[in-house]
Amino acid sequence: MVKSKSTTSIATQTAAGYRVLGGRSDAGIVLLCDHASNALPAEFGTLGLANSELQRHIAYDIGAAAITEHLSRMLGAPAVLSRYSRLLIDINRGDDDPTLIMRLSDGAVIPGNAQLTTVERRQRINTYWKPYHDAVARVVANCRASGRAPVIFSVHSMTNVWKGVPRPWHVSILWSDDDRLAAALLDGFRADDALVVGDNQPYHGSLEGDTLWQHARPHNLRSVTIEYRQDLVGTVDGQRHWACVTAAILEPILSSFDLRARTPGDQRAVAAATDQEQIMSTSPAPTRTELEAAVYRRLVAHLRERPDVQNIDLMNLAGFCRNCLGNWMQEESARQGVPMSKDAAREAVYGMPYEQWRSKHQTAATAEQQAAFDTNKPHDH
Repeated sequence: MVKSKSTTSIATQTAAGYRVLGGRSDAGIVLLCDHASNALPAEFGTLGLANSELQRHIAYDIGAAAITEHLSRMLGAPAVLSRYSRLLIDINRGDDDPTLIMRLSDGAVIPGNAQLTTVERRQRINTYWKPYHDAVARVVANCRASGRAPVIFSVHSMTNVWKGVPRPWHVSILWSDDDRLAAALLDGFRADDALVVGDNQPYHGSLEGDTLWQHARPHNLRSVTIEYRQDLVGTVDGQRHWACVTAAILEPILSSFDLRARTPGDQRAVAAATDQEQIMSTSPAPTRTELEAAVYRRLVAHLRERPDVQNIDLMNLAGFCRNCLGNWMQEESARQGVPMSKDAAREAVYGMPYEQWRSKHQTAATAEQQAAFDTNKPHDH
């Protein structure tokens, strides 16, 4: 007979790119707040922006951090929050996403990001983005090791007006292809007839490479992103109110879910031969298409990190270059019935408009490079 485990706690921690709020590892939920703060490390100043810009949604999700803190206390749950502004680096993006570090956001040019080098980009990833995601992975692993697989609840806020159009939703639930948690939350919020509740509005919850994609999907964990309208959560009272409303909905949901860790084979509760349960991932084996897509993303990320390798070098050595990848993407998108423009396809490869990349990174071909190019006459360029 397996002995019952004693409840373990996840400790509070503060580090360069994140902070962890302590909680029970078997609370059944991990709280995340990717855009918790509008702060910037001292060495970055204000990224060249007026202080007023740092008070806007472009810098952080207003009210989200306070709601996360309230929920952590109410539910006894661990939470991971970012410590710096999304303008420094957007934690809720894959590390190869072109919008990871924005040069322009909602009409505001960010001077401190305008001339960012590949080395500087990588430094931000290593110093702020990677430690945050490593912390999330550790917290999730510790919770899964308790024998109770957690749901992942990511707290955000949305502007009440976008491009002059008021948003009607008081709160929105965003989810991808798994509605196990989303459906229960939608029912809970919609039980109050006074609330307008968005179901994947104003955004869809599917963004490849985002935080939930990285940390919930691989372990088949229930997950959602919640968006509170900012005019409702911009005050201390509003933040406390919405945290109380959310906790009251979450508590019975967590109690009703069977959150025992599962084996991928028979979906029975994990058996343990010793006092330490063996927690196995419920992630299905990746398909060949998924593997090939992952390899492609790594290839593109590598090419973006090596702008010193010129397209003509690639053409001379391998008979293809970045432009060929863009051409192939454009051709395949047309075959799939979702045509892309040539410029859009190239930007997907370069991570920026092609002309911008040329002006920043392309050098004049040497006589030797041009001679080799003329001799080889690569045909697919």
